[in-house]
This record gives sequence, C-alpha cells and structure tokens, in this order.
Amino acid sequence: MSSTAGQNISSVLHEDRKFAPPADFTAQANISSEAQYQEMWNRAKDDPSGFWGEIARENLTWSTPFKQTMAGEMPETKWFVGGKLNASVQCLDRHVATWRKNKAAIIWEGEPGDTRVLTYGDLHREVCRFAGVLKTLGVTTGDRVTLYMPMIPELAIAMLACARIGATHSIIFGGFSADAVADRNNDAQAKLIITADGGWRRGKEVELKSAVDESLAKSDSVKQVIVVRRTGTPVTMVEGRDLWWHDLMADAPADCDAVAVDSEHPLFILYTSGSTGKPKGVLHSTAGYVLGSMMTTKWVFDLKEEDTYWCTADIGWITGHSYVCYGPLANGATVLMYEGAPNWPDEGRFWELIEKYKVSIFYTAPTAVRAFIKWGDQWPAKHDLSSLRLLGSVGEPINPEAWMWYHRVIGGERCPIVDTWWQTETGAIMISPLPGITSTKPGSCTKPLPGVVCDIVNEAGESIPANQGGLLVMKQPWPSMLRTLYGDHARFKDTYFSKIPGCYFAGDGARRDDDGYVWVMGRVDDVLNVSGHRLSTMEVESALVSHPSVAEAAVVGFPHDIKGEGICCFVSLKEGNGDEVLKKTLIGHVRHHIGALATPDQIRFTSALPKTRSGKIMRRLLRDIAAGRESVGDTTTLEDYTIMAKLRQEDE
Repeated sequence: MSSTAGQNISSVLHEDRKFAPPADFTAQANISSEAQYQEMWNRAKDDPSGFWGEIARENLTWSTPFKQTMAGEMPETKWFVGGKLNASVQCLDRHVATWRKNKAAIIWEGEPGDTRVLTYGDLHREVCRFAGVLKTLGVTTGDRVTLYMPMIPELAIAMLACARIGATHSIIFGGFSADAVADRNNDAQAKLIITADGGWRRGKEVELKSAVDESLAKSDSVKQVIVVRRTGTPVTMVEGRDLWWHDLMADAPADCDAVAVDSEHPLFILYTSGSTGKPKGVLHSTAGYVLGSMMTTKWVFDLKEEDTYWCTADIGWITGHSYVCYGPLANGATVLMYEGAPNWPDEGRFWELIEKYKVSIFYTAPTAVRAFIKWGDQWPAKHDLSSLRLLGSVGEPINPEAWMWYHRVIGGERCPIVDTWWQTETGAIMISPLPGITSTKPGSCTKPLPGVVCDIVNEAGESIPANQGGLLVMKQPWPSMLRTLYGDHARFKDTYFSKIPGCYFAGDGARRDDDGYVWVMGRVDDVLNVSGHRLSTMEVESALVSHPSVAEAAVVGFPHDIKGEGICCFVSLKEGNGDEVLKKTLIGHVRHHIGALATPDQIRFTSALPKTRSGKIMRRLLRDIAAGRESVGDTTTLEDYTIMAKLRQEDE
C-alpha cells in the first residue's frame, strides 16, 4: 500500500487474460496497424490543429470553410473558427447526392413487431418536411425545442429537422416524470415540445402526452405541442396549442433549405442528472460534436458500407445521440432502431432481432450483458448470431466475467469487443480498443483514441505510477467536448475544470497497467473509504460477479463505527434466494480475490437492483438503504418502482 493511500484509490483487481484481434479482422480494418494508430495519436497530440483541421476538411461538408482549426485554452477552446455548416447536411444531403439515396438509413422495429425502413432518400424527405413544419410554426435558428418521445423514427426525424433550421434540440428520455420535463423546459426556455400519445415498453403503454400536459402547467415557455400518434390511445388535445404530427405533415413540402450555422452554434442541450441539485444542461456545438461522433464511429466500430449496425441505447441518452443518430448517419451507415425492452415478449428478443436483420455490429451496456447472463444461455442459443463481427460495451466498466460471457456466448470467440469509455460531456468515445489492432483485456477500455491526451493523477495533479489508482483527467482539448452548462458557465468551469487546474476531470477513478492500458474503476463518488484505504466499488462488484452463483452485484458504502465506512453488497443471483451459507461463501470469495481489506460487511440478496431504463444501477438509492436513510432526489427514471419497496422490506 502506498503512502498516498488516503489520496489514491487502491487498485485490487487482477486480470491477466489477453485476446489478440483475429487476423482476418485486422486484414480489413479501417485502422489496421499499431504504427498507423501511433502515428495518428502522436500527430494529434503534437499538432492538434493540423490533425483535426485535415480531418474536418476531408470528412465534413462546409458551407463556409473555417479560418482557424482551434483557438483558446481549455475550457474556453473554440473549434473550426469562422466555418459554417449544418449537421443534417452531414447526415443526409451529401448521401442523397450519391448511390446511398436508396440505401437503408434506419431499419425500425416497434415492440409489438411493426416495422418500417427509411432509406436516406426517405429520411431526407421526411426531415425536410418536418423542418418546414417547424418554420411555419415560428421556430427559428437559436430557439430551443424539447423532444420527449419513444424510440420511433419520428424522434430521429425531429432532431435532424431541428438541426436543419438551426434550432437547438433538448431530448428528454421518455422515462422522466412530468416534473423533470417541466424543469428541463424551464431551464432551456423551450418554445415547443414534440411528443407522442405514448410508446410501448414490456407490453404496456408508457403514457407521454399526459405527462407533457402535466408538465406544461409548470413550464409556460412552451407555446405549442406536436403529437405523434403511436399507440392510438385517446389523449387530450388542447385547442390552439396541441397539433397532430400527421396533420401537419400531410401537405408539407419535401424541400427545406438547410441553415448554415456557425461551427460553434449549439446543436443540442442534453440534461444529465447530478445526484443532488438541479440537472446539468450539457451543451454541445455543431462542427466539433458531429466530427467527433462521426470519426469515432468509423474508427472504433470499423464501420463498413455493408454493415447493419445496432446500438441498443435510447436516443434520449448521449449514446443514442452520438451512436444511433449523428455518428452512424454522418457515415452513411444502416442503423437498426428498436422501440422496446430486451425481454419482451421473451428474453430472446435481442437475439431474434440480430438474426432477423443480420446485425453485424452490436453495441450495448454491461448491465444488459449481466441481465442476459441471468436469463440464461438458452436464449441466444436459439438464434443464429453468425452475422455478428464486432461487439461493443458502453455506460460503465464491464466486469471481466461478463466480458468473457459476451465474448464466448454472443461473439462465438471470433468477434473483437470494444469496451468504450466516454461521457455525456465528452460527446464521443475517448478511450477504446481499435478492433483491428488492440489486444483486449477483459475489463479494460485499453488506450486513448487519436486526439485524446489523458493521464491518471493524484489530488495534487501529479501523474502517478502504473498500477496505482487515481483520477482520470484530459490534458488537451478535443473537438466534441461540451462547451458549457446551459445558462451556468460558472458551474461548468467549477464542475469539470477546478479540481485539477488546466485539466478536464472526468469524475472517474482509473489506473494504468504495465502495458499502458487504462482500467476505469468507476465514479470517484462511488469510492469506498475503508479504514483509511480508498477502494473502487467496481472492483468489489467484479469479484462478486466472478462467483458462478451471482448474476449481478452493486456495492456501496455505509457508515461504520470502526472502519469509517463499511462495505454493503447487494447481490442478485442467477437462481434461488440465497442463504447464510452462500453469504459466507461470497465473503470468502471476495477476500480470496481481493484481500482482507475488501471483506464485505454485509451481503444482501435481492431479486433485482434499482436501475434506470437505460440500465444504470442507481447506487445512490442503495447507499440510502444501506445507511437506513429515506431516499431523496429524482427517482423518476427507475425502470421498476417496486424494487425499492422490496429492498426496504428486506431491510426490515
């Protein structure tokens, strides 16, 4: 243990397995040699203006060329100064001028099984029509428009239509409450909201229009509501305020010129919840964001014209913005969109979709992978997954045992896995394997992409040696970084740039191993402080999940009279309910894998863990239960409200 144990995070996870990319994958990869990667990375570090300027000229369509690639120091960096362009042009217009006009852009399947395919020509026409609708309703460049919709093609159409006229979209995930919608409308001063009567989730309707109605009693900036008819459920339509999408689109012309906006023009605001206080409106600009999402899609997913690409994220989250919409469409890819849950009508739905549409690239979250494991190998075994050539992981560190299952059962031991690290704030993937060249290690996101200069430092900002945990920071600006928190630039600077001067602090702990691979250890605020030693919750969770009985685990701290903080483990089993014998076994298992320092004080068995509909475990709520506190703060994104009640009953 180092003398800086009170400062650094102790890294206790040991993982030695290594998987080289298959030779046939390397032979066709977009980045196919270590030398090519290193040359790109070195140039981006040493000459960021030259590197990004060249890439931006080659890959984006400009109305007015930029005069300067970058100006100013972090956090006030501006990119592609003086340039003008439009995000929808990057995703649509330049494709419809080529053979891609008749290529599938979006293949969509609703939860009930209804399907639609939109070619790039179709999507361009629909976006132009709806952009014209917005203009006739008085929406102009710079206005904010809220989107609160299910995963239907109209969501992609609406966001690209906003971009086409220079309106800034604010997409609110369909699981948020009316109060959350009102708060976000008020913060953005949204002029108009686009919604649907409802959407489908596990066979039940998620009512959206009624939540909008309730929200508008508390958000008076919104003057009009556009409603897509999805479920057919009767809804209240307020005369003069509420308008049906299909009525507005019936006679809308199929052409609408794209507005050329400044490279730094706000493309979108996306609210990310802090554990306390009001949500943070992360603002992304146009050129830098589109370029970042586009190039990382090409590099990380090794994207090819013939791929059918499926990112399972909801567009309401940043992963959906970057890797369902802007990144893939800017590359001219074919994107699969699915509306509903992975286990409806049964636990084989995702595998059925992969077989049906011959998906070749599959990008999902570790929490989904762990759910698949719990449901059993028999579900993927029923389907032909041979079309898959690349797997991805996003949202949180993936524990090694889940990685191995994903590699073996879904990838058939032939598909590289790209374990990606990035955030809402970074806009695009920052650290990830490049599938043609990187030898992967289960649980590591490996190395930074070209243009990403990261370090692992202590509280004083000093680089720390290999195999010690510290703070993950970015030391150089990158094009897709957030520009501000909407309406609160002081909070932006304080949140991301005050802890380590001159650096962007991600909020995550990490370590580097002897090969220079990065291992993200989870949020720093998820670190346990046990007897003066700081431990990563993710590493304790990984140890638990490596036991054959455990499907999923969430580890939190609770006040402890002797240690300062004790370790409480919420454990979901593959089958059965658990007993005192298994508790002792799991405690011994963690001690064996990590050491006495990480010995759990409590093991609590639970049938399920509290998660958002995007699949993230709400550890804040588990900390409250472990400490015997009432939960405060926004819980409206919980997938299943009954889980909290069950956990509290089990606690009594």
